[in-house]
Order: sequence, then structure tokens, then C-alpha cells
Amino acid sequence: MADVDPAGALKDFQAKHDFFVGIDSDGCAFDTMGIKQRECFCPWLIGYFGLQPVSRAARECKDFADLFSKTRGANRHKTSKRIIAELLPSHPMTKAMKFKVPQFPHYFAWVDDPKSLLSNDGLKQAIGAASNPEAKAELENVLAWSEKVNEAVGQIVKGMPPFPGVRECLEKIQPMADAIVVSSTPVEALIREWEEHDIAKYVAVIAGQEMGKKSEHLDYATTGKYAKENVIMIGDAPGDMKAAKANNVLFYPINPGNEIESWKRFKDEAFDKFIHGEYAGEYEKKVIAEFDTYLPELPPWEK
Repeated sequence: MADVDPAGALKDFQAKHDFFVGIDSDGCAFDTMGIKQRECFCPWLIGYFGLQPVSRAARECKDFADLFSKTRGANRHKTSKRIIAELLPSHPMTKAMKFKVPQFPHYFAWVDDPKSLLSNDGLKQAIGAASNPEAKAELENVLAWSEKVNEAVGQIVKGMPPFPGVRECLEKIQPMADAIVVSSTPVEALIREWEEHDIAKYVAVIAGQEMGKKSEHLDYATTGKYAKENVIMIGDAPGDMKAAKANNVLFYPINPGNEIESWKRFKDEAFDKFIHGEYAGEYEKKVIAEFDTYLPELPPWEK
């Protein structure tokens, strides 16, 4: 029996309209990023990485790295390394406390290795291959943290409705464009969230991490099926914009902290411009430049 292609639903997807809209889920359609980062990731980051003496500073660094900077929406291991190795040691509170932030060189080397699969499965592979007891212990601690985070997400992140305006946008999109979910969240969680709030009916495919990267989702679903100028990706993070640009398609940003207004503008203005061929060019540049101002490079304490 042949192996089932996890991305088969995207590759087999057939266009019904001339236009296509890809929509990210966490932090874009649903207000789930804040609760995940603050209530699930951060407490256990502090616990497993020994950051208790500077917990307040760690929370500020976590907010900046994962919600309000250019690494918003990045892989959990990339941002955890950024917090522990870069942001927290430079935080004024850490310096005032004269706290030496614990460092994890074997974990950081794994994060920086382009061959690493930055997931729980990738950690298990690295642990199995580790001959150095210190490296193995570090990676086992990280895996325990990552699994605890997933457990917390399952327990805490429930009953989160889509942002106001999302349903109205989906209703407007449906008669004129094909729409799919383009996300790095596990498919099971996506289906649960979209069905729980009765909006799964507006999208043809719900694509999650098992189907590949976001750039691959867009490639599989759109290449050879739509004109590039007839494809738009809606997202709230630089990674969403990168996925769109990797496919030479358009991008519409949902501005972090201003999500309701962003969805209203899409319904009232941006989608119509997209359908009428007026989105590309100056309008897209304007909304992306605005998006860029929401995600600074430097944290407030370094300005």
C-alpha cells in the first residue's frame, strides 16, 4: 500500500474561482497567540530554564520576542534561544539583580544547525544521537519543556472565538474567491477551532504543520491554478509575509494589537481592491510599511 501524501489535499485542490485567499489562524483569525505565549509557554520557560529570579524580565522578553517584534510567530526554539541568549541578559532588571542567565550551548547549537528539525520529533532524534551526557541532559530538559507547553495549550486554550470581523470577511470572500487555512499549527487543533466556531465551512482546505511549511502550502494550492496577482495571503507575522513573497503573491497584514481594525479594513477596502486588480503596488506597500511599524527590531529597554 502506497504512503498517503500528507499534503495531498493541497496538491489535489482544484480552483473554483479566479481568486485565492490564504488565511493564517493563530494570532490572525483567532486571538490565541497571547494566551498561548503568556499562560502556556512563559511559565514553563521560567521553570525549566531556571529563570525564576528574573521572572518579570523573562515575561517582558517573551512578550517582545513572540508577540511584538519581528520574530513574532517564529519557531518556539528560535525565540527561546533569542530570549535566553540575547534579550534577557541585556534586560535592565537582569543587570540590576546581577543575575547570570543560564546558557545552554548544546541546545543553542541544535537550534542554529540548519539540518535540525525544530520540533519534538527533532529533539528526540537529537537526544538519540547525542553521545555527550551534558548535551543529552540539556536536550532532554528542552523536550520536557516543549511537551509540557503542548500539554498546557491543550488544557488552557479553549473556547477562543475568532476576532470580530473574521466571519464577515469569510462571508464576503466565499462567493468570489477560494479560501484555505495556511498555518503551522497542528491540523487537529486547527480543525477543532474552526469547526467549534462554525467557520470551517468557509474554507476548502485546513492546512497545518503536517502538510509542510506555509510557503509550501501556498505553492501546492496555487501554482498553475491562479494568476500570481490573484493570490493573497492574510497573516499577522513576518513569516506569513515571507511565505507570500516566496511564492510571488500578495500579502495583507493583520496588525498585532490592532486586529479588529485590520479585519474591518480588509472587508471594507482591501478585498475589493484585490478583486479589482488595485491591490498590488502602492496599496500593498502602504499596508506592509504600516505593519512593519508594529514589529520593531529593538526592545523598548534598548532604545
